[in-house]
Amino acid sequence: RNMSSAGPEGRKKMRECDGLIDSLVYYVQGAIADHEPNDKATENCVCILHNLSYQLEIELPESYAQSIYMQRRNISSNDKTPGCFGTRSRKVKEKQQDMPLPEEKSNPRGIESLWHSTLIRIYLSLIAKSTRNYTQEASLGALQNLTAGTGPMPFAVAQTVVQKANGLPSIRTMLHVSHPTVKKTAVSLLRNLSRNTSLQSDIAREILPDLVSILPDSVPGSDIVCETTASICYTLYNLTQSSSQNARLLLSADGLPKIIAISMNDSNLCSKASRAASVLLYSLWSHTDLHSAYKK
Repeated sequence: RNMSSAGPEGRKKMRECDGLIDSLVYYVQGAIADHEPNDKATENCVCILHNLSYQLEIELPESYAQSIYMQRRNISSNDKTPGCFGTRSRKVKEKQQDMPLPEEKSNPRGIESLWHSTLIRIYLSLIAKSTRNYTQEASLGALQNLTAGTGPMPFAVAQTVVQKANGLPSIRTMLHVSHPTVKKTAVSLLRNLSRNTSLQSDIAREILPDLVSILPDSVPGSDIVCETTASICYTLYNLTQSSSQNARLLLSADGLPKIIAISMNDSNLCSKASRAASVLLYSLWSHTDLHSAYKK
């Protein structure tokens, strides 16, 4: 577990180690089958898998990269200019939706297991069944890592989480835990998932009211709560930017007073959250059909 956080070279060596990833997955599968998701060894295994999934898309060996990305459309570097919060432009998003998804192998080996639906379902199962905060955080964090990129692999993982494995209910539960880093990681995962336009209606329907409910009434004091608040605003921005219906859902969940209060902070305690809330408000105002409702 310690070695897996030793940097890119350490991750590379461990990913290439014959049988290591397979053994970790095998152990965790056994722990879930035996209804023992809370033992320390399971936590260690999931933390290692979490670390090995970090920057996976960037660090994939050439042989895997070619087979997965062979059909990838060329996206010009100009289209990758980050917008607010580093979101990709709509043009890039639309091109991403058009990409053919990588085909899954029925019996993945080694590094292939890291993005396979079998392991994605294991993470979601641990999120639902484990009561260990480190195990929950590592499972959420692994999914966050796998959905962080811009290519077909992260997009396929996001689709599996939301549509194929019905992962949103388990993630939603993590929004309401008392452990701040678990909550922060759950929000960060939702932030990644919400970038995919084809998943936004599902996410908004199941998660948007919960995101509004955990927004603080004013600017948060601690760094971790500040980051979580900024991430919530970022996720709401993604969900409402192109959907007047989702913006109305935010309004009916009484989100507007909270977002206004966060945006009006003029101190430097949590400028990141205030800026995020301000951009969200600006985006909400672009739905002209809702102006009268906003004013009320």
